[in-house]
This record gives sequence, C-alpha cells and structure tokens, in this order.
Amino acid sequence: MAKRGVIPVRGYLIHLTHYDPRWYLHKRRERPFDLNLGLEIIDAIAKAGFNLLIIDCEDAVLYKSHPELARRYSVTMSCLEKLVNFAHKKGIEVVPKLNFSQSRYHRHNYWFRPYNRLFDSNEYWRIAFQIIDELIKACRPKRFFHIGMDEDDDRTHTQYINAILRLRRGLKERGLRVLIWNDTALGGSAPWHAKKSLAAEKKIPKDIVQIVWDYIHVRPAVIHRLVEEGFEVWVAPSQKPIQVLKWKKALLRLGGKGLIMTTWIPCRPLNRSRMLNFIQLVGPLYSSRI
Repeated sequence: MAKRGVIPVRGYLIHLTHYDPRWYLHKRRERPFDLNLGLEIIDAIAKAGFNLLIIDCEDAVLYKSHPELARRYSVTMSCLEKLVNFAHKKGIEVVPKLNFSQSRYHRHNYWFRPYNRLFDSNEYWRIAFQIIDELIKACRPKRFFHIGMDEDDDRTHTQYINAILRLRRGLKERGLRVLIWNDTALGGSAPWHAKKSLAAEKKIPKDIVQIVWDYIHVRPAVIHRLVEEGFEVWVAPSQKPIQVLKWKKALLRLGGKGLIMTTWIPCRPLNRSRMLNFIQLVGPLYSSRI
C-alpha cells in the first residue's frame, strides 16, 4: 500500500542508447554503454528510494533473432541481464523500453532500420515482437513495457492509434501493460503532436499508462484530464528541482501515480559525475513525503 504523501512509482530511465536529432549526429562515434556506471546508477537510485528502472534498449544490445540490427556500440544480451539482475537484487522493478514512433525528423525508431521502412505492415510487427520477446526474456518485467510513441510525425491519427492498439494487444497477450509518452503538455510548442496524443486518448484502452512530459512548464490540467478519463498518469519533469516539486505536488493532489527521472545523456564514464550527482541531489524529491 502506498504511503500517504509519497508518489507510488519513483522511476529512473537509463539510456543504453537513444535516438533523437541531437543524439543521431554522434551515432558514428557512439561507444557501448558503461555497465559499471549503470550498476552505480542503480545503487544510487536504490539508496534514493526509487523502485522502478526503465531501460532504453533499442539497438544497444545484440538480438539473437536479428543480428543484423547490431551496431558498433551494441553489447551482448548477457550484459543487459547483469544490469537487470542487479536492479532486481536491489528490489527495483525493471521495464524494457523501445520506441515505435515514426518520424523522419525525430528518428525515434531508426534503431529498427531497415525494418522501420516497412511502416506498420504485418512483417514490421512480426519482427518487432521478436525483438520485444527477447527483451522480455532478458529483463523479466513484472508489469510494464514502454513503447515510446512520442513526437510521431509520419503517421496519420488513425495509423498512430492503430499502432498503439497493435502493440497493446501483443503486450497484453504477454501479460504486460503498455507505458506510452503523452505529448499533450506540448500544446503550445508542438500542437501537431499534442493533437495526435489527444486523439489517441479517445480510442485506446484505459490500462495504457500515460507518461506526461514537459521540461519547461508544469501542466496540472493535463494530469487532471487524464485521471478523469480513467488513465493511470505518470510524469517525466525537467532536471530543475522546483519543476520536479511542482509536478509532484500536482500528481499527489490530482491522483497521479508516477514520477520518472532521466538526464537524456549517454551512460558513459565522461558523464559519471553529472549523472550520479543529479540522483544524489534531486533524487530525494522523488521519494520523500509531502
């Protein structure tokens, strides 16, 4: 049972790799994620009171079913399993993450190339679920799988909704609930993405967890609307402590359930101090009682 005044889900998103326009510029020079730093991060979030770890996997691991997805920075599945085992040892729930958004600009599913060009065909989903099944075996998630789906430019509203429903159906068959980014807090800066998320809310099942993200503003009205619609709501705030605190208070007041921390930088020794110091300084805001 959740303690009164405490966010039930305190999560950390770690990136073994990532795809966005900025990160993509450095793909040719990208190196494998650092397992030792990953273990240090897990130890740090456990001490800070976190209870969930989302692992952004994408093409950072080697898939037996599709070795052609290997990149110069991919590591063995056993390396991922070591990360997962340590998280479980610390009592932290693990959630694998892939992103199936379609966008030639944001490139969130370029990890899936060349199969991203199949664009939601039966073959696309057949291969996608082969990858999903390997990650489920390695990560042993208890409840959730994160499918991304933010900043989708290339699908129509109907195609976007159908993609979510296809992923949700397959993951439900595997005993897992879907986590999804919700773009509706971006109504001012990216109205086309916000409208697509809003259209999806009217068509998708309520067991899909909505992770609202906004790194500039705090939008309590978005939490309120989603909770009233019957969704479980989590929030991914910026790195600013004041914004974390404001989102947290809004979640507690309006019935939200989760708060997700991340830094959107590679898990490499060069970033060790920045990542660990951030957890040490801001982590207590996620887990403390209000």
